[in-house]
Amino acid sequence: MPASTRTASIERRTGETSIELTLNIDGSGMVDIATGIGFLDHMLHLFARHGLFDLKVHASGDLHVDEHHTAEDVCICLGQALDRALGERRGLVRIAHAYVPMDEALGFVAVDLSGRPYCVVDADFVTPRVGQLGTDLIAHLFESIAIHGRMNLHARVLYGRNDHHKVEALFKALGRALDTATRIDERLGGAIPSTKGVL
Repeated sequence: MPASTRTASIERRTGETSIELTLNIDGSGMVDIATGIGFLDHMLHLFARHGLFDLKVHASGDLHVDEHHTAEDVCICLGQALDRALGERRGLVRIAHAYVPMDEALGFVAVDLSGRPYCVVDADFVTPRVGQLGTDLIAHLFESIAIHGRMNLHARVLYGRNDHHKVEALFKALGRALDTATRIDERLGGAIPSTKGVL
């Protein structure tokens, strides 16, 4: 991964999981992802490619129980890495959104890197799981990223039939919205993008 000042590495080890994650915000979409959950790997790959983030994730967990702990902890680490890499969040565009079509499905994500975590997910799924990932976890994964990334995140599936396509549209939209929100606006001259003077 190329050198950048906006990078962060997170290690999380619990009785349930062991995770190493490195994020480079100013990357080119390079990925090295192995969580043991194929569909989660696919979604993180899409997130990184569409956000032009370099992302390395190596995770092992108690998949003999189910996928919950591993998927949750990976997204906790992703949020923490984003927060750490952004530092004081000086000069950021800060607020952005993206619509992403995926065949018959349309996903929307809006983010505000405000430092105030909040998450709203409006998405209905018709199947209990996509691959090895339960669809009931999708909202929780976005919540984990939002809380630990200290961002306001709204995600919505406007319509669609296929659950794979719906989830894919959301992860692509998250990557694209964060790509814009994390960009540096030279007009700010390194100032904090808030009337409060702090995020």
